[in-house]
Amino acid sequence: MNRPIQSLGRRVQSGFAGIVVLAWLAAGQGQDARVAVSDFAGSGLTEWKERSFKGHSEYHLAEDNGTNVIVAQSRSTASGLYREIKVDLRHTPYLNWSWRVDRPLPPTNERTRSGDDFAARLYVVKDGGIAFWRTRAVNYVWSGSQPEGSEWPNPFTDRAMMHAQRGANDSGWKREKRNVREDLLRLFGEEIDQIDAVAIMSDTDNTGGEADAWYGEIWFSER
Repeated sequence: MNRPIQSLGRRVQSGFAGIVVLAWLAAGQGQDARVAVSDFAGSGLTEWKERSFKGHSEYHLAEDNGTNVIVAQSRSTASGLYREIKVDLRHTPYLNWSWRVDRPLPPTNERTRSGDDFAARLYVVKDGGIAFWRTRAVNYVWSGSQPEGSEWPNPFTDRAMMHAQRGANDSGWKREKRNVREDLLRLFGEEIDQIDAVAIMSDTDNTGGEADAWYGEIWFSER
């Protein structure tokens, strides 16, 4: 092969290699980082633990339109499921989930201890460790009385804040997305880069009511 043809061949090979590399990089950029909190279709509830405050709300796996979900039933009870998982909010700040409530709880003063019940809540926790006073939590709740988007301190501890993600006029399946890092900064005035646990809970112990809820898959994403 003469030199001009050899040179042309090298240029073609080099150009093709460059195209392959650019295509690979573009494909990689198109895949956002994702941290799975739940895997109800795979591991089920094996990575989740229960914490009871009063009695035991019932949680079990079920299928809803071909999708694996958790069904929660609370009858004057308050217990939740939580999973310990460290999530770097600098890379994956967005919390994604779906949930369903067909009948929100009757209106009560949810800002008081006697009214602190919700048909569904999902919360994230920054563990303060031995410095328990540095623990921070945000509760995203399906409210029966507060306007959607309203926020208030948890009536039992100043280390937790409440956010009414859904209200009494909502029902059925809803998909949600929250920037947890921004929520923590706004609610506590602190830049928090990592959370240590995620929990779900349906509770009716304070009002003596009944609630049913469904929870879909939960994950964190880059955007």
